[in-house]
Parts: sequence; C-alpha cells; structure tokens
Amino acid sequence: MSTTQAAAAEGFRAVYGAAPEGLWAAPGRVNLIGEHTDYNDGFVLPLALPHTTVAAASARPDGVLRLHSGGADGGIVELRTDDLRPAPGSGWAAYPAGIVWALREAGLPVGGADVHYESTVPTGAGLSSSAALEVVTALALNDLYGLGLDRPRLARLAQRAENAFVGVPCGIMDQTAAACCTEGHALFLNTRDLTRRQVPFDLAAEGLQLLVVDTCVQHELGDGAYAQRRAGCEGGARALGVRALRDVPYAHLSEALARLDGEPGAEPASGTGPAVRDLVRHIVTENHRVEEVIARLDAGEIRAIGPLLTAGHASLRDDFAISCAELDLAVDSALAAGALGARMTGGGFGGSALVLAERSAAEHIGTAVTKAFAAAGHIAPRIFPAVPSAGARRLA
Repeated sequence: MSTTQAAAAEGFRAVYGAAPEGLWAAPGRVNLIGEHTDYNDGFVLPLALPHTTVAAASARPDGVLRLHSGGADGGIVELRTDDLRPAPGSGWAAYPAGIVWALREAGLPVGGADVHYESTVPTGAGLSSSAALEVVTALALNDLYGLGLDRPRLARLAQRAENAFVGVPCGIMDQTAAACCTEGHALFLNTRDLTRRQVPFDLAAEGLQLLVVDTCVQHELGDGAYAQRRAGCEGGARALGVRALRDVPYAHLSEALARLDGEPGAEPASGTGPAVRDLVRHIVTENHRVEEVIARLDAGEIRAIGPLLTAGHASLRDDFAISCAELDLAVDSALAAGALGARMTGGGFGGSALVLAERSAAEHIGTAVTKAFAAAGHIAPRIFPAVPSAGARRLA
C-alpha cells in the first residue's frame, strides 16, 4: 500500500471512527499537445501522471454527504443530498458535491457517503487536480452504489458537475484523461464524438524524459480569461458558419482568417485580449499539431515531436495570449539548455510547462531552468518527470 493510500485509510478512520468500505484513486494529467481545443470539438493528447487523489469512502443510508480532505483547512463539510444545488465559487467541496448532484440529476440512485481525500496532485499547477477529485468521487460512488457506469460516462458526468454545479466552463479532456488513460500511453481523444485511442508513449525505451516545470504561480488574469476565450472561439465559429472551429480545415486557414477580417465581433467585445481571428488561428493550427504529433509517434519518431511542442507554445503565447513571464522563461531556458521541445500546458497565466529532453540531459536542463528563475527573481519552480500512468482505479 502506497503512502497516500495508507494516509487515506488512516485519515478516514480518524475522522469517521471506522474503516472505509474501499479506496479509489484518480490521477492528475498533463496535456502533451492540444490546448483549448477540447471545447472546440477538437483533438487532444493528454497523459495521466503518477500523482493521484485517493478517496477512502463508505456509503450512508441517510442521505447525508460528509466530505473531508487531508490537504484542506477546516473540518468536515456536511451536506444533505436532497439539498444540493449548483454553487459556483463555494470551495473545494463543491467538486465532489457536484458529482453527487450530477449523478442524482441523471436519475441514478445515489445516496449519502462519508469520504476522506488525500492527494499528491499539485493544485493550481494546470495538472487537473479538480478533475482528479471529481473522477475519484464518481468512481467511488459508482462502486458503492452499484451504478454500473463505464469510464467515459463517468467522465461526462464529472464534466457536467464542473460546468453546471461548480460553474467552470471546461471541456471534456481533463475528466476523460483522469478516467480513461492507461499506463505507458498518451490518450488521443476526439472531443466531438469522444472516440479514443491509446497511443504508445514509451519515453524510457527511447532514452527520453518528459519534465513538468510547475512555475508555482497562478496569475489572477486567468480568472475570467478562459470564459472570454471560449466565447471568442464560439463567436469565430458562428462568423465562419461552422458548428465548431474543429470544422475549419487547416488547408483553408488563410481563407478563413481573411473572412474574419472586418467582420462584426472580430475584435473582443471587451476591447481586451486577442482578436477572434487569432483565437481561430491557434485552434486550427493546434488541431493540426495534434495530428502531426500522433503521426510521428505512430512512426516511432518521438524526438521529432519536440519542434511541434515548441510551436504550440508560440501559438498559445502569441495568438491565444495565455502565457506569462514565468512560463515563457521556463520554455526559453529549457530550450537554451538543450531541450528537444517545450511548451506551457493547461489553461494558462501560470501553472506548468512541459519539457521533452534526452534523459542524459534532463538534470542539466532542470538546473538551468531553476537558475533562470532565481536570476529573474521568481519563485523556485518544482520540476519532476511526467511518467505516463494509469487512469482511475479501485485500490482496495
């Protein structure tokens, strides 16, 4: 039993006075390529991290939901399942409470539960700690109440909880990655029809390493920027007469951008942020980069994906305008130290960057990034390898 599993079981016993009925885990994720494409019906390529959120849980017959986290301040959050209503901005407990609400809204026979959580997924790092919390709760309740739901359905219900209950307009990628990834693979997900393919991604066999550089910062500018960019993408799709930006062919991008020039709404209504045409350019080129990365992985050319990762960062920085000084420094200093490719990952304005490196050079690159942060007066980054790991599972 891992340290986190043991802490979850012991924490449950300390809080609730009995042993849990079971233990479940769901991982954080990094997205190798395909950023902000998921809510545009596009392509994404995430992989699960070895970092997990573990839930120790037991069912309750009285409709009471009790939630406790070893990593959060405060005591037990106690709610009644019959009283659950969407509650944007109401803290960490809204995520698991939203799962109960979404399951019940779907007509599933879910009652109360006692749950204690322990997690090694960094929060605020763009590694989907919220999706891990949602999916592990959904999986635990699925087993405790014998719901018989498959992993894709659990992911969709978790997205529903985050969208409608918590009030975050996220796409489906994070929850699907947490629920469906497999060890040693990246997950190619078509977010329109939710078809999936496990793409082999054996870095160790090729003498490579993928590093996560957690900048340990999250800028406030990101609070409303996600929704603004999503609205801009939807406006671009309407202006181009397509269902979603996924439907704009890469080969016809120039014509699409020319059509947007001078269109009403081609600039953001707020007067801030990128123009719609820039948002469109990022989404269309990013979908193309996902396809190019998969083609190289299928051909066994892992090193060749490096320049595509770097191009993705430039697009996120210049067209989508969601990078920041710390992310740019992480990418630039890693490349200067010999990385094969690097880019920011996640929603932006902080969080983490990914660095593809020769395993023999990984330590040197990490040191170079850390020194660059110190020279710039930034908080020291947290750097660790991203090992493609298993998705959500029952542990005991």
